Amino acid sequence: MASAGSRINHLPYKKASLPKAYWASLVYHDIFDYPLTKDELNKWKYGKNTKAIKGQKALKFGQFYSIAGHPSIERRRARQKASLRKIKIAENGAKVLGALPFVKMVGITGALAMQNAQASSDIDLIIICSSRTLWTTRLIATFILDILKVPRRRYGLKDQKDRLCLNMWLDEEDLSWDKKDRNVYTAHEICQIVPLVNKKRTYERLIWENGWVRGFWPNAPKAPKSKPKFQTSFSPIVVFEPLARKFQLWYMKGKITREVVSPTRAIFHPFDWGGVVLRKLEERSL
Repeated sequence: MASAGSRINHLPYKKASLPKAYWASLVYHDIFDYPLTKDELNKWKYGKNTKAIKGQKALKFGQFYSIAGHPSIERRRARQKASLRKIKIAENGAKVLGALPFVKMVGITGALAMQNAQASSDIDLIIICSSRTLWTTRLIATFILDILKVPRRRYGLKDQKDRLCLNMWLDEEDLSWDKKDRNVYTAHEICQIVPLVNKKRTYERLIWENGWVRGFWPNAPKAPKSKPKFQTSFSPIVVFEPLARKFQLWYMKGKITREVVSPTRAIFHPFDWGGVVLRKLEERSL
């Protein structure tokens, strides 16, 4: 154990001995400059068998555990402060979206869901819609946000700070991720979602339908004890769905890169963060 006077980045620390599953979690979160508390280590305990992790030393800085040389404590505190302000903006936006009858769930995703957002970042949201209304709901939602002058992310705009980024839309009948997309990064992204609007236990259904995430992060999702009941109902709005989708695809023509666009999904992630994270994990033998 290091002496009480040992310091890195002007912060006192001591060496910490941790189980391998916790070590693996630190390695994962270190990619995001995100040290963990003891409770967070337990929540984000890694569930898969890992390769030998060589040359890594866990250090304890006050309440935080981190990889040697990468404490990032001050950065996390600054990002948490910025995130708390952004969450209030997200809550106001969610109230507007949640007032629409065909919006079943609104949740915070990405770095903000972990309270790790940079001050200059936008606000990522996931929206789950009633069956066969995704594209109509999306069209109405963006129109209302613009009418109410709620700032949202715009294509080509340089400054996206504090703007709502409606980058993930799901139909309530298509909540499960395909097997080819099931990995440690996607699992974490699902587990960290913070629901702001949750009608008829739609969030619980999302977690239930993606039970595979517990193979990676067994303690993270708050899984329901039984499958939430689900019943679709016909709405006249579905007759506009094909036209609404066709119009928006026409509008997005030339802007789509690697986005997922289907009748039941609209996921806009032009940059492959998942690929970057998985490559870094491979480099770190996780």
